[in-house]
Amino acid sequence: MTSPDIAIVVLNYNGKKFLDDCFKSLFQSSYPNYKVYLLDNASTDDDVKYVQTKYPKVHIIQNPLNNGYCAAYNLAFDYCSEKYIICLNNDVKVDKYWLEPLVELAESNEKIGAIQPKVLSMKEPDMFEYAGAAGGEMDKYGFPFMRGRLFQTLEKDLGQYNDTAHIFWASGAAMMVRKSALQTSGNLDEIIVHHMDEIDLCWRLLLSGFEVRIQPKAKIWHVGGATIKSKSFKKTYWNHRNSIYLMLKNYEMGNAIGRTFVHVLLDYIAFAQSLATGSFEVARGIVAAHFWILGNLKTISQQRKIVQSKRKINDAQMDQYLYQGSVVWAYFFKGIKTFQQLKK
Repeated sequence: MTSPDIAIVVLNYNGKKFLDDCFKSLFQSSYPNYKVYLLDNASTDDDVKYVQTKYPKVHIIQNPLNNGYCAAYNLAFDYCSEKYIICLNNDVKVDKYWLEPLVELAESNEKIGAIQPKVLSMKEPDMFEYAGAAGGEMDKYGFPFMRGRLFQTLEKDLGQYNDTAHIFWASGAAMMVRKSALQTSGNLDEIIVHHMDEIDLCWRLLLSGFEVRIQPKAKIWHVGGATIKSKSFKKTYWNHRNSIYLMLKNYEMGNAIGRTFVHVLLDYIAFAQSLATGSFEVARGIVAAHFWILGNLKTISQQRKIVQSKRKINDAQMDQYLYQGSVVWAYFFKGIKTFQQLKK
């Protein structure tokens, strides 16, 4: 097997408590040709100085602002010249042999634009982890889920997803991207700011004719635990805002209208349920997300033109990567709790 060069880019903001475990495991990787970068998002603690002193082999990419995942990694995408770039959270440990299977799969087909390793829980190593599991999927109404995780239901890793399957999106917690593919799809969309940024990138890679795959032979363990609480205003706002934004700019016009309309209806079912259960921050987040969409239609239209001009496959071809039902309906109303049940 050839050994193309890899940039492992660890995003960090005041995360020194995670860095020892992360870097120690990275430097035990058996693959011969990689560089480790700390992508520091303007930490206010002494994280950079600490890494420079203790891990002199780590290359520093200093973002002068703490302006989100997308802006930071776009800086790294432009900075790094390696053939493959791995976006990696700082709260992970990696298997010693994780890089070889990623490279083997990527080198087997130059149309593979992104690959995700299997993401397991640091606290429960035989369980899939919330922010990755065994690869991302999405239904046609814009609701994401994962092989190994539907909403709050996590599965035990029993080898049920040990195939190098085509997936819709790779988790931003651990995602290997072919640098040359970004020249076609474009970098991350900084309008997104938080949440679903990797879904948008992978969607555009697929539209550009690339594949997104899972490589279960490559394993990492993730601490996880979202920095924003699941039922908070912020998390609700970003998720609902960005899911509609992605649909309006990435779908062909008919689906952008029709499928988004269904998505909005489901949002308001969630809105009514939130009011009924007293989750007023969730209800407020949904409304705020919809107001953002209405107030930014010009921006959405401009971004839509960019995406559609680069499209190489149509939505009928894209549908092979999407669950054609509603994962919301399946999970909450039909009692389907696993990806395997969903696909029957």
